[in-house]
Amino acid sequence: MNIDAISLAVFKNLFASVAEEMGITLQRASFSSNIKERQDYSCAIFDSKARMIAQAAHIPVHLGSMPASVKSAIEGFQVINPGDMIILNDPYQGGTHLPDVTMVSPVFANEKLSYFVATRAHHADIGGMAPGSLPLSTEIYQEGIIIPPIKLIDNGHLNEDVLSLITANTRAPKEREGDLKAQMAAQRIGENQLLEIIEKMGLESVQEHASALMDISRQMTEKVISKIPDGSYVFSDSLEGYQKTDVPIPIQVKISVKGSKMVVDFTGSSPQVTANLNAVKAVVNSATWYCVRLLADEDIPVNHGCFQPVEVLVPSHSLLNPDFPAAVAAGNVETSQRVVDVVLGALVKALPEIIPAASQGTMNNVTFGGTIHNKAFVFYETLGGGHGAGPEGDGLNGRHSHMTNTRNTPVEAIEHSLPVQILTYELIEGSGGKGQYWGGKGVKRVYRFLAPANVTINSDRRNIPPYGLQGGKPGKRGRNTIVREGEEIDIASKDSLQVNPGDLLIIETPGGGGWGKPADDPEEIS
Repeated sequence: MNIDAISLAVFKNLFASVAEEMGITLQRASFSSNIKERQDYSCAIFDSKARMIAQAAHIPVHLGSMPASVKSAIEGFQVINPGDMIILNDPYQGGTHLPDVTMVSPVFANEKLSYFVATRAHHADIGGMAPGSLPLSTEIYQEGIIIPPIKLIDNGHLNEDVLSLITANTRAPKEREGDLKAQMAAQRIGENQLLEIIEKMGLESVQEHASALMDISRQMTEKVISKIPDGSYVFSDSLEGYQKTDVPIPIQVKISVKGSKMVVDFTGSSPQVTANLNAVKAVVNSATWYCVRLLADEDIPVNHGCFQPVEVLVPSHSLLNPDFPAAVAAGNVETSQRVVDVVLGALVKALPEIIPAASQGTMNNVTFGGTIHNKAFVFYETLGGGHGAGPEGDGLNGRHSHMTNTRNTPVEAIEHSLPVQILTYELIEGSGGKGQYWGGKGVKRVYRFLAPANVTINSDRRNIPPYGLQGGKPGKRGRNTIVREGEEIDIASKDSLQVNPGDLLIIETPGGGGWGKPADDPEEIS
């Protein structure tokens, strides 16, 4: 088989196009604003051994965890037939947190199981003790319905009972059914597109190019690592607990580089906590691999080869590798961001002129729900903030960063479908850290509730600011506030509360850290 640079480029784009087309289908067919507007989903294709061949440019936190879900789906069944579709969300079987629902379906070529396609979408509610399914939980049972690998479609036949069981455990069952069926449609698109490629190019050629692309990605990643000076680099940072007075929750990393290999060891991080901040190892893998990819000058194809040169070590019974049934709802969204901060913080010591300052370091998760006119409503979104400045310029303003790659939820979409008004949505002047290059600005979002609702906030960097680098100043910390009957009340970075009609919820997100010593720093004035 003739494999050259041109044919590899063709197949790279063919594989990526399958995942992209799946994503377009999922977005267009979905019901919830979280999937349709924010595009909180990922799509990918895998070989028969659950090795990722290609992933669309969707959500970075899904990078290393989707392969674990596909592997669990494969291992969960002795027989997988054409037309099957497996659904799961269990974080302890390859998932991230319960709202992220994964579907996996096989692709048979020449009557042989050859590939899998998979989608993962964050559903606005999957049950549990609070609307939005990101509660301030102490065990996973409080976070929603746990779905082990199970056949939602068996040999082409939809299991209506399974679908009904899932939707009956959510607060907006019609919306959940619509989003789940959108995922099913995306799965079928992926299967058909991949089969068309196999029919046109030949199964042998497809398999050989998939393997070659994995080798290329491995070699490109090894090349990136080989440019890092050999040595060991240590860094630590902390998450905030439920209340501002809580003791910070440390995350520590030691990165050891030798030649083209890297070992990333999180020994020294906090033991698992009785809170929702625990993150399963698949999430830690994703965050770590993402950081390595950031160092590349070239666009490395996202596949199994990217992962091979990087070994991730996480101690058992820890915040980053908890035991079932530890709560994990916010581990995927908040702890993953801090993992990125500590990995990049360690790499600063090896590559001081490359690594940017800390970005906002949180996803600013806002979930709320209630009932109006005898109909349930539920909503979830994350908010952007400041990017860290770097050696090439100021940080971006009001953007999602690192482990979330979602879009903004338009004000019109919120006000059209929910009993909420958005009074303010603006950048916060002066929130970026000062430096030779300034950190990006955070945003301010003010919600006015028109009906009673239960609100849960999972955020961070309200107490510990995003760090600056090379003399740059930290970014401004975020702030969460309720205004009730004219009284302004600060609320914690992680909090849950009942709001009434007329109440205002104000979320101010952190700015990014500054990079380089400011020109007017007193130390520079003679």
